[in-house]
Parts: sequence; C-alpha cells; structure tokens
Amino acid sequence: MARYIVKSLLQMIPVLLLISLIVFILVRVTGDPVALMLPESASEADRVALTAALGLDKPLLVQYGIFLADALQGDFGTSFHYGQSSLPLVLERLPASFELAAAAMALAVLLAVPLGILSAVKRNTVLDLLISGVSVIGKAMPNFWMGIMLILLFSVYLGYFPVSGRGGFDHLILPAVTLGVGLAAQMTRLIRSSMLEILSQDYIRTARSKGLSELVVVGSHAFRNGLIPVVTILTLQFTSLIGGTLITETVFAWPGLGQLLVTSVNNHDMAIVQAAVFVIAIIVILGNLLTDIVYRLLDPRIKYS
Repeated sequence: MARYIVKSLLQMIPVLLLISLIVFILVRVTGDPVALMLPESASEADRVALTAALGLDKPLLVQYGIFLADALQGDFGTSFHYGQSSLPLVLERLPASFELAAAAMALAVLLAVPLGILSAVKRNTVLDLLISGVSVIGKAMPNFWMGIMLILLFSVYLGYFPVSGRGGFDHLILPAVTLGVGLAAQMTRLIRSSMLEILSQDYIRTARSKGLSELVVVGSHAFRNGLIPVVTILTLQFTSLIGGTLITETVFAWPGLGQLLVTSVNNHDMAIVQAAVFVIAIIVILGNLLTDIVYRLLDPRIKYS
C-alpha cells in the first residue's frame, strides 16, 4: 500500500506539468495582459517597459520555463486587481470553500443514507416511489434557481436567515442546503441501486436464514459492502464542491474560492486563475488518492499492485 501511495504521488508530477502547460497556453490566448493592466492613457514606453518586466518579450518556450520555475516556488504572479501575490489570496479563500463543501456534504449524507436504504428495503412500494420521485426533482432543480428561491422565501419574506455573506452558523444554512439537496438526491439513487444489488446476494439470504434481525442484516452486512460506490461519489463530489461552487458562492456572496474565481475571470486577473487551477488540481488528485485508501480500508480484498 505504501508503494502504491508513493507511486501515485510521483504520478502527480506529469499531471501537474500538463496542467501547467494548459494554463500557460490559456492565459496567453485570453488577451494581452499588458493591455489589461495599463490604463488607456498609458504611453508606448510604458507598454514596452511593462512587457519587459513581465518577461513577455521573450520567446514562448522561455516564458514557459520562467513560469514553471516560479510555480515550483509557489509564485503564480501578482494579482493586478488586488495588488498582491495570487497564491496567498487563493489559500485565504480555501477555508470558506471547505466549510461550505463540508456542510453541504454532511447534509447530503444525513439525508441520502437513510432515504437510500429505506428506498431499497421498501422496493417498489409507495414509499420507494415517493423517495425516487423526490430524488429526481431534487437532482433536476438548478442550484442557482434553488438558491434564489431559498433567499426569497427564508430571507426576504420570512427573515429567518441572512441574505448573503459568511458569518455565523445562520449564514451557512441556505448555501449548504442549496448545494446539499442536489447532492443528496444523486446519492440517494446511488445508495438505493447499490443496496438493491447487495440485498440480492446469497450471503444476505444466509444471514436472514440464521434469524438475524433486519436491522443487523441491512446495517452490518449489506450497508458496509455497498459503501464503495458511495465513497467514490462522496470524494469526487467533495473535491468538485471546493472549486465548482461558482454559482452558489456568487448567489450568496460567499467569500470562497468559487467567488474569487468568478471575480478574477471577469477582471481578466489571470494570476489568480493560474493559482486557483493548480490548487484545485492538487485537491482533486489527493482526493482520488484518499478514495483508493478508503477502498482498501472498507474491503481488505482490494489489492493495489
């Protein structure tokens, strides 16, 4: 297992190199950074001086080498919008995104696990059809629409929760519900499918024939063996929530990485975009590695060569 972890960490190097090349190319094709940074009244001498200062007068291959060398030192450039190094700005926003993602994930698990198990145990009953129908509706609702509806109902009309911002626990509820409901709907369907497959296995029938209670059969024998696909979707969704909550963070003015990315793209502040892409890539890669480790803990039969 230790050898597999080391091998996976080493495989991060070519992946990050490829990401660095993609980011470098995308930044160069989005527009002239000099024109974006200088005011319209700037002289030609100012443009030439800034071009030389940024190293944009050198060949592209040399520029990429400089960019890569700086990136290895954690230097992705200076944000011209905020006037400071981009990586600390990105890392400063990460805790807010982690907080929102963790809250949404906790809500999704609390809803999806009991509903998914209940739907599988009560297969083809009215309760199963009701849970499945609600899951489809929950998955079909766009996050931005649901967020706006929650703000109108619970903030504007009822005044129960703040409209936007990050502060106490009450600020977290609406954005967490907005993200968590759709995720819970997806997980409920996945848990139901996984549990149905497990409940049809011979060892489950054997456990029931021994006189074990349904709670023990479902909880101890079936649910644990059906966790692997659930762990997969949990890990993938959590890593995507870190950098993919652009719309929700924008709707609720949540000061996370998603909102920073939206603002930076609108401002053409590519130094922050570069740093954010790298940070998100590392989180996704480490998340996938963590998934493999959890697989091994859940099922000792899984071996990694």
